[in-house]
Amino acid sequence: MRLLLLACLRAQTGNATTAARIRSHLHAAGHICVLKDAFMYESPTEIANLTSTEKFDAALAIHLYKGGRLLQGSRIPFGIIFGGTDVNEDIKCEEKHRVMGAVLGEARFAVAFTVKMKELAAAEWPDARKKIYVQTQGIKTTPSETFDWYRFLQNAGIPTDTGSLHVFLLVCGLRRVKDPLYLVDVFSDWHRRDPSVHLGIMGPAVDPLFTSEVKEKVKRAPGVHLLQEVPQDDLHAAMKRCFAVVNSSVSEGMSAAILEAMDLDIPVLARNIPGNAAIIKHKETGLLFSTPQEFVLLSKSLMNDPIMGREIATRAKDYVKKHHSWESERKAYQDLVLRLQ
Repeated sequence: MRLLLLACLRAQTGNATTAARIRSHLHAAGHICVLKDAFMYESPTEIANLTSTEKFDAALAIHLYKGGRLLQGSRIPFGIIFGGTDVNEDIKCEEKHRVMGAVLGEARFAVAFTVKMKELAAAEWPDARKKIYVQTQGIKTTPSETFDWYRFLQNAGIPTDTGSLHVFLLVCGLRRVKDPLYLVDVFSDWHRRDPSVHLGIMGPAVDPLFTSEVKEKVKRAPGVHLLQEVPQDDLHAAMKRCFAVVNSSVSEGMSAAILEAMDLDIPVLARNIPGNAAIIKHKETGLLFSTPQEFVLLSKSLMNDPIMGREIATRAKDYVKKHHSWESERKAYQDLVLRLQ
């Protein structure tokens, strides 16, 4: 089958990673899967022209609104993969809600990453309940063998000659929903008292205006650093060397960065929101915080109790192996796509 896969490639690191995984799953089953950036298209008419000139048999879109709206009225069968902000945020806007309902009505199937996400969508569009499948994200980490951690720290302006060093890594696209500034003030205060702690923020400049806000704020915050983006393999290697991975999002579908950290045996500190609480059991497979002050308290407890940290990381890795298997995800998409024939 010749498939069109629509995803927001520039804006959302999560959606881009999901798209790459799904494409690889479908290629492995012998399908041709062409990935296109949804941001390059304005209307369903443009996609209709694309699907007829490039002779696509079927389509998949990631994000019910951003990708899905382009498939409204499509002449070829299609499926939808929820992104997270579609069901958590866009649902609140009347016009987007109407469009998403229409798209879901036409789709052959939809995929939600969590039961909670399925329930949210089914509550809004009860007729679609039977076509929504729950498939968690499959995770595979590939840390680079040649990654130079010390050079990475030097480039970030983090001193490497101090005895103990605790680097916390926040991986996210620089946009408001990811709230990368949430911890900056308290972290900087903490760093003044304990110079061994550093927070590195790394991710693509999704929202240029907001990115300049982040840069300005970080400049004036000792102990907080805006890091250069690196390829996926290097990112995994950097995660492996840091003390903990952090997530401070306001809203999250299912954070790949959290799951990758778990797979790499690194403790995770995440903001207590539904998307994060769906994959982290507090003090079992990670630590959940509801305020910046609580983040600092939990981080200190992790620093003071390395055994607790190791136990959390071990349980988290087992959880990922069991519930986020790459092979199970591959089989699920290979089976689902047959519904588009």
